[in-house]
Amino acid sequence: MTRSVSTNNETTPICFSINNPPFSYNHTIASAYFSAVFSGLGLSSNLFAFIVLVKAYQRTQSRSRSSFLTFLCGLVVTDFMGLLVTGSIVVSFHVTHFNWRELDPYCHLCNFMGMSMVFYGLCPLLLGAAMAVERFVGINRPFARSANMSKSRALSTVLMVWVVAGCISLLPVMGLGSYHMQKPGSWCFFNIGSKPLDLTFSLIFSLVGLLSLAISFILNTVSVVTLLRVCCSQDGRTRRRDYEVEMMVQLIWIMIIASICWCPLLIYILMSTWSTEVVNPDFLLFFLRLATCNQICDPWIYILCQESRLRRVIPTTHHLPKKLN
Repeated sequence: MTRSVSTNNETTPICFSINNPPFSYNHTIASAYFSAVFSGLGLSSNLFAFIVLVKAYQRTQSRSRSSFLTFLCGLVVTDFMGLLVTGSIVVSFHVTHFNWRELDPYCHLCNFMGMSMVFYGLCPLLLGAAMAVERFVGINRPFARSANMSKSRALSTVLMVWVVAGCISLLPVMGLGSYHMQKPGSWCFFNIGSKPLDLTFSLIFSLVGLLSLAISFILNTVSVVTLLRVCCSQDGRTRRRDYEVEMMVQLIWIMIIASICWCPLLIYILMSTWSTEVVNPDFLLFFLRLATCNQICDPWIYILCQESRLRRVIPTTHHLPKKLN
């Protein structure tokens, strides 16, 4: 769906109606190197994390842990594809200095990148909330289901999250809001404004993200409190509790990093929808880059928090009596 506005007897595609390239921007070599190194580091980290998770998945015999690893694999795949899709466009812009309006006169590429930014932005937040729900039920309501979440159900949940995020990303293309070129001309994002349609989509994006983080915080807090109550009990299930602690440590770190990286952008978008001031492109670009750091930090959580490494830092309960004696 391509929309346009008429100005001075000329038809301007809507994605260029606010910011019309080319912009007066100094394309430095540092910009290209920064984008390439940033994308390369993120892609290699996520690829390494995926290999680590697959090996851990093959070794595990715990159904709850295999389901959790399925969620983590879905998160790694999402982060990898997000960096691959958006990074390829940004790096190409800084290397070739192409004029986006000449390359994409009908806004197809701009709409695609805008959809990608929304989709790959919401997916990690929604997956983090889904994992928090799964761990909350597994730890606090162990008898509420006949068995732990199966791998097929975990995979179905990941697919459902992708569908939900995909539907939200399609809303501007269908008329609820719009995707626009953003300065310095290397990326597209939805328009943050006070017009009813733009305001509605801005609220949807920011509130869905903030609600996902709030759900993760509340449920993870309750799950941690429950684990602390039983972590010292000697009931012959130390191994199982080790897995529970390992999964919660990873989930807590995922939540903390996602909150640090995403809250500034989500709150800035939420505040901008009610402000009469024009969105500052420098602030928006800075907050977006901070949010993108989440895709680089996440995989190292999976790599460093595997059980074999965790035990070197946190002694397990069945080692404690030996040390006390």
